[in-house]
Amino acid sequence: GGNNAGHTVVVDSVEYDFHLLPSGIINPNVTAFIGNGVVIHLPGLFEEAEKNVQKGKGLEGWEKRLIISDRAHIVFDFHQAADGIQEQQRQEQAGKKFKVLANQYKSIYPTLEIDIEGELQKLKGYMERIKPMVRDGVYFLYEALHGPPKKILVEGANAALLDIDFGTYPFVTSSNCTVGGVCTGLGMPPQNVGEVYGVVKAYTTRVGIGAFPTEQDNEIGELLQTRGREFGVTTGRKRRCGWLDLVLLKYAHMINGFTALALTKLDILDMFTEIKVGVAYKLDANQEVLNKVEVQYKTLPGWNTDISNARTFKELPINAQNYVRFIEDELQIP
Repeated sequence: GGNNAGHTVVVDSVEYDFHLLPSGIINPNVTAFIGNGVVIHLPGLFEEAEKNVQKGKGLEGWEKRLIISDRAHIVFDFHQAADGIQEQQRQEQAGKKFKVLANQYKSIYPTLEIDIEGELQKLKGYMERIKPMVRDGVYFLYEALHGPPKKILVEGANAALLDIDFGTYPFVTSSNCTVGGVCTGLGMPPQNVGEVYGVVKAYTTRVGIGAFPTEQDNEIGELLQTRGREFGVTTGRKRRCGWLDLVLLKYAHMINGFTALALTKLDILDMFTEIKVGVAYKLDANQEVLNKVEVQYKTLPGWNTDISNARTFKELPINAQNYVRFIEDELQIP
């Protein structure tokens, strides 16, 4: 993918926003690698780095710790403009609910004009800075896999259900962001893929249009959005929010084969007396009916206490522990 995805990472109370840079770049002992499956907007890459450098010491010397595959493609400004126009058209076709978003895109991209010479001239300014980072990605990864033992962590960009082949088509991204993307986007052999961690929030969110069966278009959704600060890192748009959907999680597990889950933002549910979890649909879950399905929920007791300072599972209140165990039992994933 490209810098349309966004990850927020908090380290030592400092909040970093990443779009193209791997999150591991925060660690001074990590060599970060951008693979061939990433499309790179050079102005965006350096702007992102400079903004994060100003926030804390985590990115000091980042240019010496970043390797970029020589097979990664460059994205021009006009590619992003064209993408914005396509998104505008999708919003307009989706009905009244997304007309406001469509109008926002129109204001950003009123017309599409391409200045090839200007684009190339702009990129020349980045040539000398980017040159030392570019390496043969296939050989770099091979050496990392077969040389002295190293810990290799691969970070995906978009969520599983935005995958071009297995997501909620047509409301998807343009690449494979399920586990198969590790092989095609890096050049890593399948046998070298070890543990597969599914990163999932304790509730469900979505940016933009597309089916969302457990969406709470009400006070509950607003509370999740406010407490979770659910704004898209890239667009700044409000994320749509709803209860955790185990049907979608099970589907994602079928494709990716998670060996474990990393459950995040459990503390956002601190305020709820009762917490619902979507466990089944009353209609078959294909794209045409996902907007109409009736979700069957399992209601669990909340914990009504602040858990933001808890650092171990044992420190969680019993109802919070039970919520986590319920998810593990339903998915059969630790």
